[in-house]
Amino acid sequence: MSSGKGTLQNNILRLSRSIVGPMEAEAVSKVILEDGYLGMGSEVQKFERELAEFLGIPADNVICVSSGTAALHLAAQACLSPGDEVLVQSLTFVASFQAISGAGALPVACEAHPETVTIDLKDARQRLTSRTRAIMPVHYASYPGDLESVYSFANEHGLRVIEDAAHALGCRYRDRLIGSFGDVACFSFDGIKNITSGEGGAVVTADSQVATAVRDARLLGVVKDTQKRYAGERSWEFDVVGQGYRYHMSNIFAAIGRVQLRRFLKEFAPARVRLAGLYREHLQAVKGIRLLDTDLNAVVPHIQPVRVLDGERDALRNALEAEGIQTGIHYKPNHLLTYYGGGKISLPVSAQLYEELLTLPLHPGLQDEDVARVCRVILDFMK
Repeated sequence: MSSGKGTLQNNILRLSRSIVGPMEAEAVSKVILEDGYLGMGSEVQKFERELAEFLGIPADNVICVSSGTAALHLAAQACLSPGDEVLVQSLTFVASFQAISGAGALPVACEAHPETVTIDLKDARQRLTSRTRAIMPVHYASYPGDLESVYSFANEHGLRVIEDAAHALGCRYRDRLIGSFGDVACFSFDGIKNITSGEGGAVVTADSQVATAVRDARLLGVVKDTQKRYAGERSWEFDVVGQGYRYHMSNIFAAIGRVQLRRFLKEFAPARVRLAGLYREHLQAVKGIRLLDTDLNAVVPHIQPVRVLDGERDALRNALEAEGIQTGIHYKPNHLLTYYGGGKISLPVSAQLYEELLTLPLHPGLQDEDVARVCRVILDFMK
């Protein structure tokens, strides 16, 4: 979907959308017509270097992969052993849980803070066992919450920290960019994230052993194949010492991502922050609507969730849909899913949030009047 107004011809306001256009098309065309190599090569290397420069870290600390889920999966595999347990909030996209279980580890569902929908460390502490090896804080709606306390908790108990930063590219914690510090951070560049590469993600870490493990595992476990790929070559005589996957990023996707990264600070970030600010202005005093705690001076919001109180969420969602306004629900708690327990444990805060959360349209293609339109429907309904 090319850039433009948030309203489409049929007057439907999209919940989210890709904002791509001629510059991304030209970059892809160059890869196809001039480079001619569509797989993982020099374009991916350039994207990794530019992401590292953006974050202010060494280039070797960034490894691009095929998706944000792949990033989480490879990070979990590099940091954990089969049977290890990982503390993670239940209220997150299923990718967080699938990445952990895909690595042979066990996701341990924890409560979320109702004000921020980030992991509740008091609840997490009660779920510690002798098998706990990591904690996965999810930066819900781009907000990292009390990340310092997460790292203090991890240090106290000897845990790895794998940050699910899928929503959080370009966000800051105490004036430091997410990914520029800490243990391991995983980003997503899918079609609707803060930047897109079509599909893609990245693992960011200063741990050279983890970086090497991720770098090899994304290429089917072939040892040191990355440098061959960047030089336009292949490894023919090689070794494999661990489980790998076809999780590498293509030159086509990297070309899109490079353009998007250049557009981020000038176009995408200011638009997202401005639109989220407008929502706050319109809705902060509305009875029956509760906004999540966040910091728009530090966060570039990926989504715009609100809590709809008093059991009115679904009715409001229907009212918005009747006016051509798409909404979403981020997310169904994972402990309610059959594969992850089917509700055998009780997490009342997560269950309540699941009944209240409603995500409103937010993407850089929206205009100020689109936000006003959404808020008018909400105000009329709540009256």
